[in-house]
Amino acid sequence: MNFELTELQQQIQQTFKDFVNRKVLPQAKAIDENREFPMQLFKEVGDLDFFGMRYPESAGGSQMDIVSYCLAVIELSRGSLSLAAVCTMQSLMATYFLNRLGDKEIKGYFNEALEGKKIGGICMTEPNAGSDLFGIQSKAEILDDGFILSGQKTWVTSGPVADFLTVLAKTDQTEGLSIFFVPTHLEGVKIGKQIEKLGVRGSVTCEVYFDQVRLPSNYLLGKLGDGTKYLMEILAEIRIMTAALSIGVATAAFEDALQYALERKQFGQVIYKFQAVKMKFSEMKVQLETARHYTLYAASLSDQNLPRQQESMIAKLYASECANTICDQASRILASYGFADDYSLQRYLRDARFTLIGGGTSEILKLNIAKELEK
Repeated sequence: MNFELTELQQQIQQTFKDFVNRKVLPQAKAIDENREFPMQLFKEVGDLDFFGMRYPESAGGSQMDIVSYCLAVIELSRGSLSLAAVCTMQSLMATYFLNRLGDKEIKGYFNEALEGKKIGGICMTEPNAGSDLFGIQSKAEILDDGFILSGQKTWVTSGPVADFLTVLAKTDQTEGLSIFFVPTHLEGVKIGKQIEKLGVRGSVTCEVYFDQVRLPSNYLLGKLGDGTKYLMEILAEIRIMTAALSIGVATAAFEDALQYALERKQFGQVIYKFQAVKMKFSEMKVQLETARHYTLYAASLSDQNLPRQQESMIAKLYASECANTICDQASRILASYGFADDYSLQRYLRDARFTLIGGGTSEILKLNIAKELEK
């Protein structure tokens, strides 16, 4: 696996690195403490064309490769996993189906979303349906001129500030799930309570209720019952992206701990000189670089349109577990200061838990990898 970056990929990486250092890092603590959507930074990320990186120029995007996208995601999550989470939601799950399946009206929302002028989200999870998507109970009643949507969704990222949502629901006429476009201003769309979380607190999350929401026929995205098939088109990319998020927060923890270890003195020398501390850094470095290389490898398979379902699961599983291990080990190096609000390690440790959930839990991924081995 040789990942010598192209000149353009290096430029993209440096652009986002500089942006994070100048704009994001000085605000990361406040984003976490305020528990508010980072609207200004979100718009500035839009100005960098991040939301359109994955989309073709014909759709208003910049048609960049997935490796470049991952490099940008790693840098954003190095600065603030909250900001990275809302930006990746906007650039992938919230907008993919609009571009892939939407008509002219819906493409109007898509174009504004690429500029950061409208905010989107996706509604999959329900109180009794998480990993089991087929447990979804939200229902769209089919009418002659459209649909009536009813149901409850939870864990809706960016829901409190969203202008539109894509919603997975059942219908009477099909066994599979269907995807619907739902502007949040429609009558019957009710934004529920915001969910207070352990980490990624600036990635505001809430419940959403659909109380007999009337939708025109063109708000069905694609064909009835084909929602799961459409979701599978980007599932590998979602997992690769989540791996990149994991690498970013792990990198932040590693770098902060290393800087601390090279400055903190105990027993007459900096603590990095102690063998036990050196071994911790060696272990973290091996995990971090392995996760980075394998994630970029999976991204390169996606760029070549090669099979990558198993590789994306391995990347996400390994990177997310490593991120949590690295954040824990980095926190231990700071000892009591790793427990203090004045240092960012406690935020990284809390935020990293998010990566164990998005894109599939570790347990679900292990089962699915095992199924792939049976083939």
